[in-house]
Amino acid sequence: MEGSGTWQGLILVGIATWICLSSYLKLTHKFRSLLQPWVARQVVGGVPLILEIQKHQNGLLDAFFSGLSCVVSVPFYTAFLPLLFWSGHGRLARQMTLLIAFCDYLGNCIKDVVSAPRPSCPPVRRITATKDEEDNAMEYGLPSSHTLNTVCLSGYLLHYVLSSYEHENASIQYYGFALACLLVALIALGRIYLGMHSVVDIISGLAIGVLILGLWLTVNEKIDDFITSKQNVSSFWTALSFLLLFAYPTPEHPTPSYEYHTAFNGVALGIVAGVQQTYSQFHHEGVPRIFSPELPVSAYLGRVMVGIPTILLVKFCSKSLAKWILPTVSNALGIPIRSSTYIPRLKLDKEYANGKKTDEVKISVGYLQKLCEFLNQNSFDIDTGIRFLQYAGLAWSVVDLVPSLFSYINL
Repeated sequence: MEGSGTWQGLILVGIATWICLSSYLKLTHKFRSLLQPWVARQVVGGVPLILEIQKHQNGLLDAFFSGLSCVVSVPFYTAFLPLLFWSGHGRLARQMTLLIAFCDYLGNCIKDVVSAPRPSCPPVRRITATKDEEDNAMEYGLPSSHTLNTVCLSGYLLHYVLSSYEHENASIQYYGFALACLLVALIALGRIYLGMHSVVDIISGLAIGVLILGLWLTVNEKIDDFITSKQNVSSFWTALSFLLLFAYPTPEHPTPSYEYHTAFNGVALGIVAGVQQTYSQFHHEGVPRIFSPELPVSAYLGRVMVGIPTILLVKFCSKSLAKWILPTVSNALGIPIRSSTYIPRLKLDKEYANGKKTDEVKISVGYLQKLCEFLNQNSFDIDTGIRFLQYAGLAWSVVDLVPSLFSYINL
């Protein structure tokens, strides 16, 4: 891949330039002032339709749509993807991981740029059967993430199956497409029935999902070729992940959306770094796949029994290390930090906060302080770095550490 360093540099410079320009020009506020009033009117105007649908409510439908929403939720995909990696379908697993990370980033960016409300409750009845749904209800409404993610992931899965097995039977393609459409329709209807979204949220989720899916089907093979090459993959993706932490809009009010982006940003980095290091050992197209003589179901179940506790242990250890290392490094560099979740007692250095630092120290942190002011930050949230490293470590263990254990114990 000649010239890979050039286009990698152009991408990073382009993102950095966008961060600076959007912050200086306050593009988020300008887009929000244009879009939010119109979307809010559509949400209010869609309430009668939601109430009409909810007239048919009963316990069975409540359970059905709540369960269906859990099956296509981000936590479900997070738990499912490691199992897919260990089943031997590495290409499908890494493509779906990167796709959901991209969907999560773009969908949540749009949510926080527009900052549009969800349907008012009451009069709409909102059903949040799980903690995940309660967190979702704290996000802004447009677009519907469940709808967007279902369009992209079910569409990509259908494309992968049909292209991998070269089904020439038109009826198989038809039924596969019909099944994917039925799933998307049920998810869309369920989000309205549960009172989580208005019609405008669903339509925007469908439209954005189709656009993302079309783009991904165009570039997915090139992305996969890059990940499995040796062209500065880890260094480029590390820089990209770092920039993406800043290339995110500030919502009108804080929501959990940025936390989800940070987690999947870390997951993407861990997957990419682990795969490009161990591709020839564990992730090439010739590895044994489930239901084959080389990987029977019993061996696969053994993998799951070993793999799940291992990645949970790595997640805990990486979180603990990040909680210890990041504050130490930040203080050493004079970076102003805060924490609201992971380190509640963390405070800015009292002398620095009161302006009692020596002139020499002021000079050393002057540029960092200017960066904070430029990005409209009094301090940086250390929780973001901890969450990022935690999930990066978890994802790395899925594709590197755990497969190494499988090889060692002949699973």
